[in-house]
Amino acid sequence: MDGLIAALQGIPEREVYGRVAAVQGLLVEVAGPVQEMSVGARLGVTGFAGRTVGVEVVGFRGDRALCLPFASMEGVRLGAKATILSNAATVRPSDAWLGRVVNAFGEPIDGKGPLAQGPLERSLRAAPPAASERTRVGAPIDLGVRALNTFATCCRGQRMGIFAGSGVGKSVLLSMLARYTACDVAVIGLIGERGREVQEFIEDDLGPEGLARSVVIVATSDESVLMRRQAAYLTLTVAEHFRDGGGDVLCLMDSVTRFAMAQREIGLAAGEPPTSKGYTPTVFTELPRLLERAGPGRSGEGSITGLFTVLVEGDNHNEPVADAVRGILDGHIVMERAIAERGRYPAINVLKSVSRTMPGCVEPRWRPVLKEARRLMATFTDMEELIRLGAYRKGSSPEVDDAIAVNGPLEAFLSQGKDECTSRDDGYHLLANLLETTIGLSFPASGE
Repeated sequence: MDGLIAALQGIPEREVYGRVAAVQGLLVEVAGPVQEMSVGARLGVTGFAGRTVGVEVVGFRGDRALCLPFASMEGVRLGAKATILSNAATVRPSDAWLGRVVNAFGEPIDGKGPLAQGPLERSLRAAPPAASERTRVGAPIDLGVRALNTFATCCRGQRMGIFAGSGVGKSVLLSMLARYTACDVAVIGLIGERGREVQEFIEDDLGPEGLARSVVIVATSDESVLMRRQAAYLTLTVAEHFRDGGGDVLCLMDSVTRFAMAQREIGLAAGEPPTSKGYTPTVFTELPRLLERAGPGRSGEGSITGLFTVLVEGDNHNEPVADAVRGILDGHIVMERAIAERGRYPAINVLKSVSRTMPGCVEPRWRPVLKEARRLMATFTDMEELIRLGAYRKGSSPEVDDAIAVNGPLEAFLSQGKDECTSRDDGYHLLANLLETTIGLSFPASGE
């Protein structure tokens, strides 16, 4: 009833409309009462047979509003009526959204019937909490993935990036995190995902157990740029709903790069100048506004632990979007094609992965274990070429001998099936026992 009352109150008292003055590519120019419109306003353009196409105002040029459509413009003619629907993009999420799959408008697409709306109207472009009002990140969170729990420990309210090229295993890693992370709710945004893979991810990777505590927002690659961008905004808005209710939320987004690409297309259509690799200035303005919405909440609220994938073009980890996101987030997880090609999944390069809350979030008894494991892996990486060519002679360096002895067991430790879960404490104990049994190192913590 509260939701119905809120919807009735949102009905405008009068109808204000303009007319379509030009259509150029995807850009629609609307003439009329532009003083009644604002950037982000929603308009409904009437086409043939009464079909209405939703558009959003992305800028102004002279006395015309520049708009982009949410769907195909087929059937829209010159002079078509463009009615102002709202001046702000809002949504009313509720707890009933758990276990559901929705589109960028918050409409159900899983065939399970209507979706209950909450009483509180939330802006899709809400500002992040002020830095002075936020609490600090919380205790370490158990992700269920050995490589991350041990070598890139994450805390509640932390934001991490997963950087990888296409086909390296990002989606499978996300499904493991969605199922095994110790959280109250998981909000998963599939931005620009292949349509074929959506059902596979939901049914096979996420599974009924994972879906039961999740909300999945989907905008496939064939949908308009506005739908892809709005799906990213909706993902954070839904996460904020559960955070404000006191829940510890896991926010997964695949991928931030496709959000940036959608924003680039919008900027170019509106006449923005291209800068680095064609990305417009608003891309680098919108990225921090989106990603900063994740993190710890205010006192008395929950938190949003954010894990965002970044699709690096051509496996170049220094391309503009990856570089910008790396500077915004609190750490990065690097997945490499070379590791995936030799059959080790998840293909995480732990030496290149960094969590900015470490080592402060790791108990002192485990720090020597992690330090020694990293040292041995770095030694093997430095000497790997010589070892594989047979140019290294056993016994030349005790340190290299230890690195060779421990390499195989460490690779097995870092490898993990998607149906396998390892807690954080178990991961530390396994790593300590591995070093003890292979090279005879002794750590007091391993016996506890």
